[in-house]
Amino acid sequence: MNKTFKLYGLIFIIVMVVLALLELSKSAVTDWRKNFDVNEKSPFGLFIFSKEVDQLLNDKVKRTNFSPYDFYKTQKLKPHNILIIESEIDSESWNKILQNVKKGSDAMVLTGSFSRKIADSLGFFVSKVNYEDRYLLTLTDHKFSKDSLLLDKLPSGKVFELIIEKHEILGIEESETKIANFIKINHGKGHLYLHSEPLILTNYYLLKPGNEKYVQDVFSYLPNRETVWFSGDNKNVAESRSPLRFILASPGLRYAWWLLLGGLLLFIIFNAKRKQRIVPIIEAKKNKSVEFVKSIGNLYLQEGDFHDMMAKKAQYFLNRVRMDLMIDTKDLDEKFINLLHLKTGKSVEKIKEATELIKKGQDPYASVMQADLMKMNKLLDEILL
Repeated sequence: MNKTFKLYGLIFIIVMVVLALLELSKSAVTDWRKNFDVNEKSPFGLFIFSKEVDQLLNDKVKRTNFSPYDFYKTQKLKPHNILIIESEIDSESWNKILQNVKKGSDAMVLTGSFSRKIADSLGFFVSKVNYEDRYLLTLTDHKFSKDSLLLDKLPSGKVFELIIEKHEILGIEESETKIANFIKINHGKGHLYLHSEPLILTNYYLLKPGNEKYVQDVFSYLPNRETVWFSGDNKNVAESRSPLRFILASPGLRYAWWLLLGGLLLFIIFNAKRKQRIVPIIEAKKNKSVEFVKSIGNLYLQEGDFHDMMAKKAQYFLNRVRMDLMIDTKDLDEKFINLLHLKTGKSVEKIKEATELIKKGQDPYASVMQADLMKMNKLLDEILL
């Protein structure tokens, strides 16, 4: 285990401990959003109603996550009940609902939002006229006079106004004034029951003792027959059995899970590289021509064969003259000296002296001294510089 791995492991453990301490020390935060979700146990979810609705409506509830428009395109039902709770209903779906109500179905719609077109066509208007923090909901029927529900937490204050005479007021909000919040509209052979405060079905209010009686009274207006609930939750869809379901359902465990995955990703990036041997540094080959020449020169110097060295130096010089200056070196006469003078710009006397030493080096019988070799080497270098 290398030091880098130990460092990342230590950092990961510290972060996990800090997150655990923060999770343990923080207080639970209540979600007061009005989500009306059948799977939510928060105050304004519909989890409890979803569990109790079958008993409330005599086990004749059919749930669907389709819109009314899509549902009734494929389903042809005899007169039945329709239940909608705080769902957005498009105009085509409303037309399907009204068509079924006209044929004898009954619709219970609990929402504070109705489209202006539908409201105008049915003869009512929804507005927010009650701005109090709490008020009492009661029903107008005397047999339900003892059953009421107190809205004491985030009521919408939505009510029905401009109700025409043929509409029946079934429930009111009692504050400083009495304003309708539950009405019945006759439509063809059926009826529309509209309630402007869907909060009555949420977990927060159903858990309060006595409130269930008011809810039972509201639904008692529906006949005892099959009810289609457009809940957006389809029981025919299999519940996820993934092992991660429990982890992802808890915020603390969910954060820890994502942190674990992030830590593993960092570990893979920084520590899971392919290991290989260190590639040796191969130095470029050095040009040892100069060293070779020096070695050969030292060899000749040690042997004392100055004549052979002069001959080779002369041969090398004449070869360069032929190749670089394009001068014929067959005859080392006055013509050669003059041409070499013109092309190199060196003095004629220096070239003549170098030529005599070249001839001496080429003569196998000439007597050569070290001084001759040194002088010729100096002159030849000066001429070709």
